[in-house]
Amino acid sequence: MTTFFTADTHFFHAGVLRMSARPFADVAEHDEMLIAAWNAVVAPRDEVWHLGDFGMGGTPDRYAAVFKRLRGRKYLVRGNHDKTKTTSLPWHEQHELVSRKIEGQRVIMCHYPMRAWVGAWRGSISLFGHTHGLLPDTSQSCDVGVDRWSYAPVTLEQIRERLAATPDLPEERVRGAALEAEDDGEG
Repeated sequence: MTTFFTADTHFFHAGVLRMSARPFADVAEHDEMLIAAWNAVVAPRDEVWHLGDFGMGGTPDRYAAVFKRLRGRKYLVRGNHDKTKTTSLPWHEQHELVSRKIEGQRVIMCHYPMRAWVGAWRGSISLFGHTHGLLPDTSQSCDVGVDRWSYAPVTLEQIRERLAATPDLPEERVRGAALEAEDDGEG
């Protein structure tokens, strides 16, 4: 079993094509490609954490049909567009904010990016969506939205590789280190 992460699929949402410059002729092509990309990497017994904005628009029947086609055991961390049509789907779990140990790594998951989070000083990482790639990652935080990952869910190993290539520390750690340096200079 492999654990995957994704966000901001925006099934049925024609406006996201323009908003995020997604290269699809129409929302039907967009949705089919997202389903194909998901199922190309996720096996039936894998877990997928969807960090919000599963869909927008569409009918409850269309939501159910897409959900059924997506492989894996699916978990939802609700986003700002996740209304009843999304939350009524048979997710394994639903949350606003999650802290889990996954593959030995403490992972904090929220739809929204955070400037500070539990365990940042002890190596936890923060995964988020919402910004459609507008905010830069840090060495401990990463946008897992489809706009940043070729429209497919990603593994923790892929995320770790990206984090390792990102030298910037989270803001809380930068400011905390500066305060510690000031305190050390006073003695």
